[in-house]
Amino acid sequence: MEHFATQPAHVIGLDFGSDSVRALLVNAVSGEEVASGVTYYPRWMQGLYNQPEQSQFRHHPKDYIEAMTQAVREALAAVPAEVAQSVVGIGVDTTGSTPAPIDAEGNVLALLPEFEHNPHAMFILWKDHTSVAKAERINQLAHSGDFTDYTKFIGGIYSSEWFWAKAAWVSEQDADVAKHAYSWVELCDWIPALLSGNQHPHHLRRGICAAGHKAMWHESWGGLPDQAFLSAISPTLDGMRERMFSEVYTAEQQAGTLSAAWAQTLGLPEGIAVAVGEFDCHMGAVGAGAGAHDLVKVIGTSTCDILMVDADNVGERTIHGICGQVKGSALPNLMALEAGQSAFGDIYAWYKRVLLWPVQALVAQQPEAQATLDALDKALIPMLSQAAESYEFNAHSPLAMDWHNGRRTPYANQRLKGSLSDLNLGSTAPALFAALVESSAHGAKAIVDCFVDQGMAVDRVIAIGGISQKSPYVMQMCADVIGRDIAVVRSEQCCALGAAIFAAVAAGVYDDAQQAQAAMASPISAVYSPNADTQALRRERYAGYRELGQHLEQLAEFHQAKSSSQGVQS
Repeated sequence: MEHFATQPAHVIGLDFGSDSVRALLVNAVSGEEVASGVTYYPRWMQGLYNQPEQSQFRHHPKDYIEAMTQAVREALAAVPAEVAQSVVGIGVDTTGSTPAPIDAEGNVLALLPEFEHNPHAMFILWKDHTSVAKAERINQLAHSGDFTDYTKFIGGIYSSEWFWAKAAWVSEQDADVAKHAYSWVELCDWIPALLSGNQHPHHLRRGICAAGHKAMWHESWGGLPDQAFLSAISPTLDGMRERMFSEVYTAEQQAGTLSAAWAQTLGLPEGIAVAVGEFDCHMGAVGAGAGAHDLVKVIGTSTCDILMVDADNVGERTIHGICGQVKGSALPNLMALEAGQSAFGDIYAWYKRVLLWPVQALVAQQPEAQATLDALDKALIPMLSQAAESYEFNAHSPLAMDWHNGRRTPYANQRLKGSLSDLNLGSTAPALFAALVESSAHGAKAIVDCFVDQGMAVDRVIAIGGISQKSPYVMQMCADVIGRDIAVVRSEQCCALGAAIFAAVAAGVYDDAQQAQAAMASPISAVYSPNADTQALRRERYAGYRELGQHLEQLAEFHQAKSSSQGVQS
């Protein structure tokens, strides 16, 4: 550290989100966010390879490559050349679980000419729920008594959002992909491997974060689930275990060093450290300066919640209904408990699309109305938020359920659907928006309760992400419903900042992540406190939310049983 205190040292945090990649250039000594670049994925923005009505969401690997290159160059273009040459490390965070099939050389299949336009050969985005049936198969096998319960340390329920369900489902849908898929890789592991030239399946370093939370890796059963279990999920996974990995790494460690080719492409020094990757929410918790018993909510299109605790205090206990308990998946010395909501900002975006549909239809007939549509598109959510702030809830106000994209936590179930209830002829657009916002706050409270009811103390709630920065209305609603203070961090790119923190450690600027956090983590910019006058009503409304959820689960079970019965009869 003494050398870096006298010499300029910068690091880059790369944050691969659902729509875009962000490159954040950070002074590794002072923590100053020097410059950034943001680039949207070109094919994704055209809607290519997606079928939202079937919950199919795919990212082409070229989107990542092209957008990353542009974002890094944009960030570096804003600073003098000597700053770019002082970069000593790169850290990476991504969405997850976002896996892709790779060949025997480590190439994502969609990068090969014969698979270039095949959605099954691409990265299966975290919110792709096409593999619900395979997730149910995994749960059936894990709880059958015939195998080790490999869901034990991931909340007891495997989700269609996760690694093995997606790999098995896609392989069964496409025999050609299954034939050429030597192995599978998570996006957060692939990007560091790509940058360092370590893509070969037997060389690339897999992070404990993705392995533990999504691939059922645990040291107590020797790593990944055994081959018999994987083959029982799907014959397409025969032989897959030996083609995967046995060792895992934390983000403080190096995945490799920047290759000559990528150094030239990005305009960075060759040989700088490339840190092992993690999921965005875990990096975000580190960037927010979180420690033990801080619950960090990464709020965007969905939420991912990270609560770090002392592993010794958890002992042999397993926390039910969450998305995993993995030591080292955020800060290496603490156990990270992961939870989240499958839709948050996506719900508001859906409501906006519903309201804008008539105007969009009008524009198709009258192109001169495009300016009106553009203005409404920008102004609608702020207008609704302002009107909803003055809306007075009562026991009979519209009540919503935030399961539009299924439920992630507590107890993952991607077959569940959202709802709006208690409507009448006087229900207004702002009232419905207020109910939707309240439902996302109710979902957030259910996660807090899931932790606390199982003895996991939550001392502080921290919010990061775009919505926490841009919507005081949503954040105040969350504070009121949860009944706790919510601190919002100042950095607008906290996940990328967390990736930069690990880059600084991997490069040797700091000895460990806590030391780097002390110098680089984002401070708090605002605190939302619950309104004491509304607490009784909020408790009553939350009870109604829980009751509505029970009815919807029963309805989902009925429809699933009916579908299964009809399938057997046919």
